[in-house]
Formats: sequence, structure tokens, C-alpha cells
Amino acid sequence: MTLLSCAAAPQFDPASVEDAVGQVKRVEPLSWWVGMTTPLQLMVQGDEISTYDLKIEGEGVRVKQIHKADSPNYLFVDVEIDAAAEPGTRYLVFTRGEEQFKVAYELEARREGSRERESFTTADAIYLLMPDRFADGNPAIDSTEDTLEKADRENLHGRHGGDLQGMIDHLDYIADLGMTAIWSTPLLLDNEPVYSYHGYACADYYHIDSRMGTNELYREYVAEAHKRDLKIIMDIVTNHCGIAHWWMEDLPFEDWIHQFPTFTRTNALFSTNMDPNASQYDLKLQESGWFDTSMPDMNLDNPYLLQYFKQWAVWWIEWADLDGLRVDTYPYNEKQPMSEWCEALLAEYPNLNIVGECWTADIPQLAYWQGGNPNKDGFDTHLPSIMDFPLRDAMCAALATDSVKWDAGMIRIYNTVSDDFVYHDLSKMMIFSGNHDTERTADILRGNVGRMKIAMALLATMRGYPQIYTGDELMIRSVDLKQGHGGLRVDTPGGWAEDKVNLFSEEGRTGDVKELFDFTRKIFQWRKTKEVIHKGKTLHFVDREHNTYAFFRYTDKEAVFVFANNSRGKKQVPWSHYEEIASTLKGGRNVLTGEAVEMNDQTTVPARGVLVVEFER
Repeated sequence: MTLLSCAAAPQFDPASVEDAVGQVKRVEPLSWWVGMTTPLQLMVQGDEISTYDLKIEGEGVRVKQIHKADSPNYLFVDVEIDAAAEPGTRYLVFTRGEEQFKVAYELEARREGSRERESFTTADAIYLLMPDRFADGNPAIDSTEDTLEKADRENLHGRHGGDLQGMIDHLDYIADLGMTAIWSTPLLLDNEPVYSYHGYACADYYHIDSRMGTNELYREYVAEAHKRDLKIIMDIVTNHCGIAHWWMEDLPFEDWIHQFPTFTRTNALFSTNMDPNASQYDLKLQESGWFDTSMPDMNLDNPYLLQYFKQWAVWWIEWADLDGLRVDTYPYNEKQPMSEWCEALLAEYPNLNIVGECWTADIPQLAYWQGGNPNKDGFDTHLPSIMDFPLRDAMCAALATDSVKWDAGMIRIYNTVSDDFVYHDLSKMMIFSGNHDTERTADILRGNVGRMKIAMALLATMRGYPQIYTGDELMIRSVDLKQGHGGLRVDTPGGWAEDKVNLFSEEGRTGDVKELFDFTRKIFQWRKTKEVIHKGKTLHFVDREHNTYAFFRYTDKEAVFVFANNSRGKKQVPWSHYEEIASTLKGGRNVLTGEAVEMNDQTTVPARGVLVVEFER
């Protein structure tokens, strides 16, 4: 009888192979996790790295396929991870003839419940901040050796020194304001020699800008925010990188970016994506033209780049424990690859909310970009949320005027809301009066505190979920409107040690600033627990003669009434006009004063005033 012995394969001894020293410059994603839905494709960069053979040592992980790029300095490696694979270190072992070296690669365990993480919803109020202009928590990193542009607070278009530590230091301020989520403009490395403070010209997708902090500090920021019941939304850009991105010196593929014989700017005609009469010429220019001379346009039709961006977003969500994403310049991307991108993220995180910047005043065109919309061409973006620019435009135009012409004043808001039938999901719409790219709300409303309070009340009570831009709650206005974005994106007073006024503190807020801040805090703290605002329907009433706007948010059990008077004189509330819903209401309470309210046709609202009343039904 013959006995057969089954010896286990010898385990890999990491000491048997030297570590890579300079041969491999980058392996991205930086790490990964067991139990993921998203396939893993490593991008390996190093001099002549494509001339090496590669295998992965360690249990439960193997090379499935290797793809060479146009450049010999890249490999794209499909990695197969067994469902039963354990967390731990694996090794990428490169071999060429007798030469051999290794790179350690970490597979981590996922957080419990990571896949089912909740995202931002209509129950949230989002605070938008621009890190460089918010607060300087660590002056020692205002300028760093590994970045080109140095801090110069006197330059409206330069770096001012705001950073992650400054954001962490003021989380309590944001929470106290009644906000429940934070969207900050990008914190990743932007290494342009000038005008780099905004962060939208990424130079490294996997590293926080050293003038902002570190990857580890970003993760700490998210954790500290979560302790205060604040969700974190990451701002990401798939349409373009920065001209200073490290791969611009050696593109993996010639079609990694869109290239033209001379600089060619996008025509910004979003309509070419759904216009049945649009030419392919115009569509190509819209998708492929560069956003700016410093922002090369990425080609998402390249499958390796598309997979890179899928993994990149997943990596940051998983690594930093994020709660959602905002996608910059969404319609500039190729729409089909971006639809696949959204699908991939939702496959990994079914509850994830992603809001896309689709900057158009055209309501049907905006509706086209929301996932699930019944588009005539059959296309589905799978993008959950859209930013409501039409409502923003209507709100600002309405509140800025005393006109009672047929199509001017508060009727602008009524008319815009009347088009809600066009949208697929009103609960997945971000509403706002301004952001980092628009004029300051206080500039548009000429510093009128009454009008600013109306704006805040509308944002707190209308359908969708609200976003407030830093300083709008503090009546902050532009430094110099002629300076464009540099003049609009002013520093928050009190964010720098040398500031003479500190608007982050109760003591520093006086006059109109205090009045507006206290009003904003009051109504947004109230909003947190109001299901009628989060989930209720809308019923509104037209008034062409008095520059007012009245509406109800209601459910079967409760209702909230809002009457906004943007005129120069006090106005009576025509309560009898609202009989169809008013007859079902009882127990009125003024949300802002806490006092009982008995509504009738003699109820008045002061000039530039707003009345918010909650009822039982």
C-alpha cells in the first residue's frame, strides 16, 4: 500500500526578498479591505515597471490579470481576493531575471456596518466651508517645503492658511449653529504655483495637501465631527485634475486625458447631453474641452481611469469613514462612464448619497441629471442628488427686489416651486442661496438683515435639504466684488489669531450679525427634529400684489406654515384663503418666539419679516 503525503505549500518569507528601494514610486489605492464589492485594480508606477513579472504572496490573494499601459512605467493589476481572505499584509513581488524586490500591501478589516452606512438626507442641514478661508489652526504649515505656492494673506487670490486643524477647532461652532453635516471644498494636494487655495486642481488623489494637514488628521477630523453628530461630505473632482498632477509628466495612456493640438476650452453646453438636435461636434467639445488651462480634462472613456476613480472614491469613504460625496462639475464628465461610477459606489454603499453640481437654470435639463428620472432617451445617471440652482436663482432674484410686476418679486419662488412636477425625487435636492462659486447672499440682498432672515427661513423649511455657505449666517459680504472669487471667498473673522474681531464667539457678534446668527441658529436647531420638514409635502399660495410668499409643509399629523413678507410695509396674512388646509389645524405655535398663535385674517407680518408657525392636525 502506498501512502500519499499532502504537504502544504511553503509560506512566503518576507525576509527572503528585499524591499523595493526606488523601483516602485506608487501603488494606488494605498491599501484595501477584505469583503469589498468593488473589484481591486492596482495602479503601479515605477521606472520600467512593465518589464517585471509580478505575483502577490499571501493567503487568499492572487494576481488575476496584468495590463500594460502605453507608458512602460505603469502596470495595472487586477487582484482577486477570496471571500474568506483574512486582513493582514500581503506582498507584491516583482521579478526580472535574477532581480527581485517586494512592496508590502495592507488588506484591512472593514468597520462593522460599513456597507450599510447612512448618508445625508432631508433631515440634515449642510454647512459648506472653504478650508483655506475658514480658520488657521496650525500657522506652522501655512507654507510647506513640498508645495509651490506660499501663504500670503494680503493676496485675495493667494493662500491664506486655513487648514484642517482650524476646521476641527470650530466643529462646536458648526454644531451649535444647528448644522448636521459639513461639505468642505477639496483638501487634497493642489500644487499649482498660483491660485491653488481652492483645491479643485488636484495634484495627488490620495494625499491631503500638506498646507491643510495629513491624511491621518483628516481621519481625525471626521471622527471628531462624528462625536458631535456631524456628517462629513467629501468634495471630489472626476472631470479634471491639475496641470501639476504627478502623472502629467508621464501619462499612463495617451488618452488618459483629452488632448488637442492647442488649448481647447469646453463650451459648457450641458444641453448637448439630452438635446436630440445637438451635434456630435458640440457634444464632444462639451465633454472633452478643458475646464481651464491649469485643469486637464480627464477621459473617463478610458476604462483604467474609470476604475481608478471608482476605487479612489471607495478608498476615501472606507478609510476616513465618510458619510457622502459631492461631485464637482458633474455634467462636464462623459455621462455614461459617470453613470457606471455612481452605480459602482451604490453597489458598495447602498444608502450613500452623492450630490452632483449640475449648474444650470434650466429645470428640465437639471432634472435629467437625477438618477431615476424618466428621460426620453432612456439614460439614467444613477446620481442620487442634484443641486437646485434654479431655486437658488429664483430666491436671490425674488428677495433682492421690491417689485410686484407680474413675473418679479416673490412670485419667482412660487413659479420655480410650481415646476416641482418635473423632478424625480424632491427629497434628493440640495437647496441653497449661495456657495463658494456664487455671489455672496448678503451682497445680493445688500446687507438687509430682514431679507437675510427670510432667506434662512426659506432654506430651513422648503423641500429638499439645505446648504449654508460659511459666513452667510454672519452677514459676511465680499471684500471687493471686482476681484471675482478672490473677493467673494473672504476669511471668517476670528479664524486667525491676529483677527481683531472674532465672529466665532458670542462676544464677537453684535448688531445685525448677532440678530442674523441667533435667528439662523434658532430655526436650524428647531429643524433638526421636525419630520414634517424632512418628509412633508408642500402646499403653496400665490400672491402677485404684495411681494409675499406663503406655503405649508404638512403630513397627516402636523403642519408648518411659512409667510415671508419681502415688502417695505407690514402685511396681513389672508388666512381665510388657506381654508382647505387651515381648517384641519390646531394649536399654533410661533417657532421663533415659542408663543401661542391664533391665526386669522388680521394676523400681520412686519416688513422684511417672516412668520413660521407649527400646528397639529
